[in-house]
Amino acid sequence: MSGRKRGLAVDVLGLIIGVVVLAASAHDNAAGTALLDQAAERCGMRLEKALVDQGFKDEVLIHGALLDIDVEVVRRNPADQGKGFVPQPKRWIVEQVNGTLMLHRRLAREYDHRPDTSTSRVYWASIANMVRRLTTPSPAWRDALGLAA
Repeated sequence: MSGRKRGLAVDVLGLIIGVVVLAASAHDNAAGTALLDQAAERCGMRLEKALVDQGFKDEVLIHGALLDIDVEVVRRNPADQGKGFVPQPKRWIVEQVNGTLMLHRRLAREYDHRPDTSTSRVYWASIANMVRRLTTPSPAWRDALGLAA
């Protein structure tokens, strides 16, 4: 597989729920249905709503309804037309997780030939990010504002 397409399912804190690695030629719907399956399996009855971007079509919405998950397509604001990349409300968390994962060398380039190996690399990178979050003290300005946990 020469080209890759990674799909991520994350919660509101940016913690990874599911990862799907497919060929770049695969449609977004294939990744969306697989991610919904993973999220439903891992979250069970606690998962009520999933937010997806405009690349996902009716197949994902129907599959979500079968799993009793409300799937909402987050649409772009028409006022942002022509401004380049504009973070979408409610979807910026996924973009942030993707950005932090790309800081890991093994994910910035595709060195792995098997999709399951690439999937495990995503989980490794997310574990490294979580360890860094847990072990790095909060910046002094957060303490001054009372934002430290």
